[in-house]
Amino acid sequence: MTTAQLVDRRRFYINGGWVEPTRSHDVEVIDPSTEQPCAVISYGTAADTDAAVAAAKAVFPAWSATPVEDRIELIERLLEIYKRRADEMAEAISLEMGAPIEMAKASQVTTGSWHIKNFIRELKAFDFDRPLSDHAPGDRILYEPVGVCALITPWNWPMNQVTLKVVPALGVGCTVVLKPSEVAPLSSALFAEMIDEAGFPAGVFNLVNGDGPGVGTQLSGHPDIDMVSFTGSTRAGVAITKNSAESVKRVALELGGKGANIIFADADAKAVTRGVRHCFNNSGQSCNAPTRMLVERSMYDAAVETAKKVAEQTAVDLAAHEGRHIGPVVSEVQYNKIQGLIAKGEVEGARLVAGGTGKPEGHEHGYFVRPTVFADVSPEMTIAKEEIFGPVLSIMPFDTEEEAVAIANDTAYGLTNYVQTTDVDRAHRIARLLRSGMVQMNGEPQGAGAPFGGYGQSGNGREGGVWGIEEFCEVKSVTGW
Repeated sequence: MTTAQLVDRRRFYINGGWVEPTRSHDVEVIDPSTEQPCAVISYGTAADTDAAVAAAKAVFPAWSATPVEDRIELIERLLEIYKRRADEMAEAISLEMGAPIEMAKASQVTTGSWHIKNFIRELKAFDFDRPLSDHAPGDRILYEPVGVCALITPWNWPMNQVTLKVVPALGVGCTVVLKPSEVAPLSSALFAEMIDEAGFPAGVFNLVNGDGPGVGTQLSGHPDIDMVSFTGSTRAGVAITKNSAESVKRVALELGGKGANIIFADADAKAVTRGVRHCFNNSGQSCNAPTRMLVERSMYDAAVETAKKVAEQTAVDLAAHEGRHIGPVVSEVQYNKIQGLIAKGEVEGARLVAGGTGKPEGHEHGYFVRPTVFADVSPEMTIAKEEIFGPVLSIMPFDTEEEAVAIANDTAYGLTNYVQTTDVDRAHRIARLLRSGMVQMNGEPQGAGAPFGGYGQSGNGREGGVWGIEEFCEVKSVTGW
């Protein structure tokens, strides 16, 4: 396919219009199912970044002063457009990052509409102006927008992360510059079209493409950026934090994870199957995936056998094909990293019971990974410690509740842990002991508006619901009101 035939997304959305880059720096977007170019974008320069930040800074006073009801009305219009163009969005996500089209429609796109809807509800109820307490009747607490925000989003759940940042930021009165992942930029360009169609004022939302060392670094170090909200790798989060420190910006980070799924002998019959499928969902490319399965020893052998069967029954196919299968991983870099970690698992002595290195049969082209299960993994092994971000499950036994908690907490991460037991007292006990921002029990997903975020190297902020709104607010204390 020639450059002329590729989807052309080289322009940036700055100050209410689509503009050409100040200097040409074309980069191809690769379809992970075929390893062939499917689109072309341009990387921004410092001049492009400066223009976007200047537009956001210029309109901030007017936008932050608009009534919250007016901002909510625009977000409601955005939600209508998003729902109407959902199929377009699903096709863009499926093409750019390899989510099977059925999964893109049912999960990838709907996370975005889910968050927009939830934020509308929370914004309508949020009290931006409140008394401190009855004991201090003259004290007032005001929640005000933090300012101009740089939003840097990943490729694995594009609209999930874009909506978790853009919507609350705009809702409270911030202005934003979005830098989506250069690996999966098509969905964000489509989102910018929706913002434009909804009628947000010029400069309130801006989009500049680029990579982390380029536009990402320009934004995190920019003197006119008041806050950086980043989702991605812990390594990049550390770099952003260091670069932001010179100007003492607020930095919110949602980083990696190495979730433990603790399965007791009294768990429901579907617990193991559910855990394996959750691990493999989105081809394992989720920061909250339950990638370490800790199983009570009395049911360990049976659990390993069940996991083996589920892995062998997990179909792998092209993203464009209909059906319930997993697609490729996002890129050659990601594919090679996963292959190296699978090989390391074998070298370090884990027992390979399903999958392994190499591509699935019939998929010589595309970044396809065999659904892989390791048993007899020990906590010190590399595959038990590093975030693999692929369809790779590590299973290990435990004997006591205390041992299970100790293994689960033996990680630098602390995003999501999972508990499977019918003993309510035990579930409550363990939930309190696990060092993670989220604990999901017995397959129960988080409710609307629940906070998403973690402890330790999983980050330092919370997204979603009222917590996601407060993330983009400054708190002002006023006396003598």
